[in-house]
Parts: sequence; C-alpha cells; structure tokens
Amino acid sequence: MTETNLIDPPRQAPASAPTDLAIDAHGLVKHFGATKAVNGVDLSVPAGSVYGVLGPNGAGKTTVISMLATLLRPDAGHAEIFGYDVVEDAVAVRSLIGVTGQYASVDEDLTARQNLRLFARLLGLSRAAGSDRADELLHDFALEEAADRPLKEFSGGMRRRLDLAASLVDTPPLIFLDEPTTGLDPRTRAQMWTTIRKLVAAGSTVLLTTQYLDEADQLADRIAVIDRGLVVAEGTADQLKQSVGSGTLQLTPADRADVGAVARIAAATLSETAVPSPEAGRVTVPLHQPDLVPDVLLALREAGISLDEINVQRPTLDEVFLTITGDGPGRSNPTTDDPQEA
Repeated sequence: MTETNLIDPPRQAPASAPTDLAIDAHGLVKHFGATKAVNGVDLSVPAGSVYGVLGPNGAGKTTVISMLATLLRPDAGHAEIFGYDVVEDAVAVRSLIGVTGQYASVDEDLTARQNLRLFARLLGLSRAAGSDRADELLHDFALEEAADRPLKEFSGGMRRRLDLAASLVDTPPLIFLDEPTTGLDPRTRAQMWTTIRKLVAAGSTVLLTTQYLDEADQLADRIAVIDRGLVVAEGTADQLKQSVGSGTLQLTPADRADVGAVARIAAATLSETAVPSPEAGRVTVPLHQPDLVPDVLLALREAGISLDEINVQRPTLDEVFLTITGDGPGRSNPTTDDPQEA
C-alpha cells in the first residue's frame, strides 16, 4: 500500500445527490415519554464546513445527532444528508457518515492495533491495507508505544484517542463528532483540532458538538446554540458575539488614585456608565461607539492623566453561551420546561 497521511480523500456522495448542503433538517422532534428532548430543530449545514453545536447538558444535542445519523427515528420533522432522507434512505445515509460519540466504541478485549485492524476489515479494507491504515492512525494519534498493550492499561485520554482514530479509519463525507476532545489534555486537543481542519481541507464536512467554547470559536464556520430542544441562536462566531452586546473599553491609569477621575471622564465622553475598580486599578465601560475612543484619550490627556494600559474587549462565546442559555435576562424561554437527556 502506498504511504498516505492521516486524512485520506473522503468517500464521495453519490452523483445523484445534491451536495450543496451536507445536512438539511427542518422541525426535528423527539420525545422520550413526556420528555421533549428535541422540540423543533432546524439545521442547514453547507458541505465542506465545520458546523458547531453548543448547548448546556441536557439541551438535546446528542439526540439531534442520533436522529441525523439514523440511530433514532424522529417523531416529527424531516432531515436529509446529502439529499437522502434519514428515514426513507437510511442505508444510503449510513454509507456517507461517520459517528464518534461520547463513549468509546472500542473492544476492551483487544489491543489498540487489533481494534483498528478490526475496524478496517469491517469497512472493507484488505488485510494488508487495514494493517497499514492501523499503523498510520497509531502514529498520528501518538499511540504507537501502547499499540499492543491491553486496553485495560489505557488511561481515559488514551482510550478517547483510540476511539477517535477508529472513527477515521475510512474518512466519510460527513463526520459527526460528539464532544470529541472531552477528557483530552491540551496538547492532544490541539492535535485533534489540526485533524479536524485536515478533514475539512480534504473535502469532509464536520458537525461538532462541544462544551469547550474556545474549540467552537477556533474551528466552526457557523454555530448553532441549542437550549431545551430548540435552536435559540445561529450564525458565525462573530455574529453571535455581536448579538449579545458591544465590547468593553478597559482603562488602567498609571496612578491608581486617578481611577475615579478616569471613570468620570470616560462616562461623560462615551455617555455610558463607567465601572471603576479601585482594587484592580482599572475602569471598565461599555463600548457602543468605538470611534469615540480617541476622544476619551484626548480628554484624559487634557486632564493630565497618564494611562498604563488601554484594552478593548470583544464579547466572548462564553458570554454568548451564558446570555442565551443562562439564568439572566437574556435567557431564552422555549415552550417546554421539561428536562432533557444529554
């Protein structure tokens, strides 16, 4: 077998299927008894992109993936994968997707190498090709030294890496990654980010659920926030940040005794409420008109006040998440109050 990199060209969607949207879902609903786990989710995911899905535990993210991956039948609504209906064309859909869930799918009685070779054979690779592919994945996921050890000797992070490697034995056009970096150390998380970028560069589409806001910020082309079984916000990371308000201007005077004066000048110039923090020696003020920042600096100079630091802070995805799904005034209020599964 010719030597290849971790990311092989993905299997192609059949020519008869439209490929402008990898996922096209409307009004997905799933109940578990009286519990409304998903209550009308719409998703449109362009092919060749990373689409992030955020939400608190129990919001319905995993249930949505399970329906899209044909593991659960929707109670209502309609979803297509590359133009194929997830209910009527389930066999075709399964040939186009790969799923990495929150829990390991590897066999505890086999070694890492044996697990990967088994997956390769189940996916139709020859014995030689499967062996080569297993070796490649063991190398790229830093599991070579532990390749022939029993899985009972693996740490949680090593098991997770093996599960991710197994999901990439045969690179599909659409990959569902359900919290793929949970339990990984920062270095391995960064390696996984690189892998995801390579997958998309090679032509795959990735739907990523994550609890790490920086992960979505770094990787996702668009992001949907799901809360109580509904999509309550959707857009690019920048659009979501802008939706929760402006940034802030932080001013640190050279002399802490000037904190009060800085707050008064900034408030008057920007027509905003400035918040002084004498303990931190800093003033924070909402920044709705960035073009007025030079006016603030000029006013401070005229007052004879020197600054040690000027910092403009944009809203973060953490603030977006807490505003939309938290208990504050920005919390969404969907129609159901029922608890949800994770």
